[in-house]
Amino acid sequence: MIRKVTPSDKTAFLEMTHAFYTSNAVLHPIPESYHEAIWQELMRSQEFAECYFIECDGQTAGYMLLSYMFSHECGGTVAWLEEIYIQPAFQRRGLGHACFAYLKDHIEPRVQRIRLEIEPDNDGAMRLYKAMGYELLPYLQMVKDPEKPLDRQ
Repeated sequence: MIRKVTPSDKTAFLEMTHAFYTSNAVLHPIPESYHEAIWQELMRSQEFAECYFIECDGQTAGYMLLSYMFSHECGGTVAWLEEIYIQPAFQRRGLGHACFAYLKDHIEPRVQRIRLEIEPDNDGAMRLYKAMGYELLPYLQMVKDPEKPLDRQ
């Protein structure tokens, strides 16, 4: 079962986001304040972000975190699948496929495109995403973090 998070899910959400950000699915951990900030945004509205819990056998197995933006290039709203995390005890049970079925039925009708990022060496996720119809874009992304000045040595 996939359901939207509720205020009572905060502890489980924070535990799983910490696990995600210490996994090999990400480049680096994030500051503690970022975990709290996304929780506050999720509870504030659904304008910029939504989170869904993935349940299996009556237990919380993982989560999906989506963020939204308007894209001129796409002609409408884009959903970013920012995070999909399945706890190790629940992996290889088809929950990733269930997540993408949920996205197809509930998110795709509301947006022009769904995007996601992937670490280049995350072969398992790459296979899943390709099997679900996702394709690589020939873009390179660049970022500028105002909190981190450039090191120009």
